[in-house]
Amino acid sequence: MSEMNSAVEAAAPHRYTAAMAADIEARWQDFWDAEGTYEAPNPSGDLAGDPAVVARPTKFIMDMFPYPSGAGLHVGHPLGYIATDVFARHQRMTGHNVLHTLGFDAFGLPAEQYAVQTGTHPRVSTEANIENMKVQLRRLGLGHDKRRSFATIDPDYYKWTQWIFLQIFNSWYDDEARKARPVAELIAQFESGERSVPGSTRAWSELSATERAEVLGEYRLAYASDAPVNWCPGLGTVLANEEVTADGRSERGNFPVFKAKLRQWNMRITAYADRLLDDLDALDWPEAIKLQQRNWIGRSEGARVDFAVGDDAITVFTTRQDTLFGATYMVLAPEHELVEKIVPAVWPEGTHDVWTGGHATPAEAVDAYRKQAASKSDVERQAEAKDKTGVFTGAYAINPVSGDRVPVFIADYVLMGYGTGAIMAVPAHDSRDFAFARAFELPMRCVVEPSDGRGTDPSTWDDAFDSYDAKIVNSSNEGISLDGLGVVEAKARITDWLVARGVGEGTVNFRLRDWLFSRQRYWGEPFPIVYDEDGIAHALPESMLPLELPEVEDYSPRTFDPDDADTQPETPLSRNEDWVNVTLDLGDGPKKYRRETNTMPNWAGSCWYELRYLDPHNDSALVDPAIERYWMGPRDGQPHGGVDLYVGGAEHAVLHLLYARFWSKVLYDLGHVSSAEPFHKLYNQGMIQAFVYRDARGIAVPAAEVEERDGAFWYQGEKVSRVLGKMGKSLKNAVTPDEICAEYGADTLRLYEMAMGPLDVSRPWDTRAVVGQYRLLQRLWRNVVDESTGEATVVDTEPDEDTLRALHKAIDGVSQDMAAMRFNTAIAKVTELNNYLTKTGAPVSRSVAERLVLLVAPLAPHIAEELWRRLGHTESVVHQDFPVADPAYVVDETVTCVVQIKGKVKARLEVSPSIRDADLEALALADEGVVAALGGGGIRKVIVRAPKLVNIVPA
Repeated sequence: MSEMNSAVEAAAPHRYTAAMAADIEARWQDFWDAEGTYEAPNPSGDLAGDPAVVARPTKFIMDMFPYPSGAGLHVGHPLGYIATDVFARHQRMTGHNVLHTLGFDAFGLPAEQYAVQTGTHPRVSTEANIENMKVQLRRLGLGHDKRRSFATIDPDYYKWTQWIFLQIFNSWYDDEARKARPVAELIAQFESGERSVPGSTRAWSELSATERAEVLGEYRLAYASDAPVNWCPGLGTVLANEEVTADGRSERGNFPVFKAKLRQWNMRITAYADRLLDDLDALDWPEAIKLQQRNWIGRSEGARVDFAVGDDAITVFTTRQDTLFGATYMVLAPEHELVEKIVPAVWPEGTHDVWTGGHATPAEAVDAYRKQAASKSDVERQAEAKDKTGVFTGAYAINPVSGDRVPVFIADYVLMGYGTGAIMAVPAHDSRDFAFARAFELPMRCVVEPSDGRGTDPSTWDDAFDSYDAKIVNSSNEGISLDGLGVVEAKARITDWLVARGVGEGTVNFRLRDWLFSRQRYWGEPFPIVYDEDGIAHALPESMLPLELPEVEDYSPRTFDPDDADTQPETPLSRNEDWVNVTLDLGDGPKKYRRETNTMPNWAGSCWYELRYLDPHNDSALVDPAIERYWMGPRDGQPHGGVDLYVGGAEHAVLHLLYARFWSKVLYDLGHVSSAEPFHKLYNQGMIQAFVYRDARGIAVPAAEVEERDGAFWYQGEKVSRVLGKMGKSLKNAVTPDEICAEYGADTLRLYEMAMGPLDVSRPWDTRAVVGQYRLLQRLWRNVVDESTGEATVVDTEPDEDTLRALHKAIDGVSQDMAAMRFNTAIAKVTELNNYLTKTGAPVSRSVAERLVLLVAPLAPHIAEELWRRLGHTESVVHQDFPVADPAYVVDETVTCVVQIKGKVKARLEVSPSIRDADLEALALADEGVVAALGGGGIRKVIVRAPKLVNIVPA
């Protein structure tokens, strides 16, 4: 075989091989770097450039922030990066000034855990990982403006993360103006008397400094509070709700998570709930992502109702205030602040044994139940469970419409994170309340007339009756009657009655909770906050930013027995006393302060990174306003502004995207940016999957060493199972881009990943199939270059009409596919044109060859640059105009080709009557409907009867 290869190389020394691809790709990557080919000029600032280029329409294209893992990239990681690069290249060639770059989201737990294990500073390991990732990404030929790249761990970057935190800390949300305003304006209102001090008759000047700080803390958009949090002793840190799994354990490490009250920093994202909902309508996002955000925000209209308990009142939020007459008991979340206050010393006379949980006093019962509830996650607590748990507090409340005394329980199915942390229970018309009432022998009252003939005695029912399409019954007192009304009319009438008597009001509630913003970690942004001797928080002045992370001997937060809920956080920063305790002059003379020893969560740096890409070297402002307006300002079709295209995984549907939207809106309100939304268009790419092979023990074995024999799979003589799953090092099925580049070249890898199927669909990796795109490039090369001499073989003659039709149809189709990010079908059309030229056997016309190279340039930029140069051009292909189709040649007779799978029609394609079998097969397999029907499965056979039929037989 080696002799045969040597003979081929001798006869064709200029043949396109992996070795030649490697040489071509390295040379052009060096050229692009040296020439600054991908540098996007700004209208002002230190990246200002050619006015003619700046005058072009802009296109800001972004990938979601990558985290630099020590494992490096596998071939699944670059899928989105290659796609945005192809799209960006096409946009440059269609006359846009394109901003496309990539930074690194480098704070977070993985680097810290590695530091704990090895003693290596997180910065050292993280920067090494970044450099490795840069090498891998460069090899793919990605056209990034490298001047704009950064990592979130750069002090010059997180200086501005800290600055933004201070903008939020020094702001409050004005409900009347529906926007954030500086806290200084709020203070001015208090000082002038325009706004009275809430809950007090004293003037602002009469309050102490501590009291003023407490008042302002109730308004600030970033505030510290003692609140229920998810405490994970095994990790030694608190977690956001989204970082806790459904079974009440930490997403990282799988440790138990408990509810605890700790003082933590929060972001008042709830103030923006309405705007976060409303502004979704103008965004070009997948509807599934919008729905997830809407559900997470969870807007619901109802009423707040006060139930008197002695001198206090329990406030509930309900969307069914029309059923108030049916409220026969109440339930508080175990963490509710009123629980301890209302618990009596002894059980009231007549207390049912089933209500006490077997405890001698209400205090004992409540304490025991609270500890039990603390061991469950919010998801567990809300899950439908067969056995309802709870305990009577010993207190009774007064139903404001009926005057009845109703017992007050605590139960874990009620959460402080929704509504007021208290519910009025209407067991006849709510399934959870019905089950609880049955378990605790509580009364039930029918107030919504059943329409299914069950009658109005709930004691005879098997479950609650819940309906909006029914009439209200048994709901009257001397002052109001709801009987006979429909639900909507009854809700309006009872709400007016509650308001008139000062015991309720109509209101809107949200599922969204304020964002927990503290982590007991080392490897994160330090808070630019210090505390004085009275415990009052003070913002550091901008001149003291960035506040850099200090050195510590131990990077790990103190961890505890994973099951010990009665523990408290101890952060790594708190151990550096020289850093924590400082003397500073904040404008009123030197004083002693104590620094905040929590750090920001890993989400902080990714909340605003799109802005830093715009103006990465600005050390005097977050971003130059003119530059921000140029790239991200509102425009036709984008009323809120934002990035033109943002590509990434659907797993960030809620957290990152919601947090970034919140930060953008605060910055917009304060006048720092013109864009009220960070990302106008969102595109979720699919996933590259790979087969996972497992032995009899269920342990993954190296996929590369598995053999297939007679339809079965074997590893070292043992039969193994095969399933399609994720690609990763732990599953022993990862394929690195370096391997594919070495064997075929980066252009082949790029083409294969884009040709595998629609970008938003997951697809299986098959290394054996990569060779198909390699052969396409070899045929392209031979259509332009003589393999013996290396000279261009094109001729300066005009192409015939058939060739012109094939060319312009390809141009038209590829142009449409590129604009719509249908890269798989664009490649199929390029392949069809290239095969047509190969089939003619005649030298290719220069005009056709040049336009073919331009069509290929966004997809396979290295070979396109090389061929462009061999065709006699001295300028880079990157900024050439993309070909434009001549409509006269696009219109052509077509026939309809039917594509069948298992005899059922899955697609109809309009194709040329003269289409070749191979080209028709490629088009059929690239069709989105066919890809979806195959569902990632294999193909046993494809039967082609060009031009009218393709029959696919699945494996």
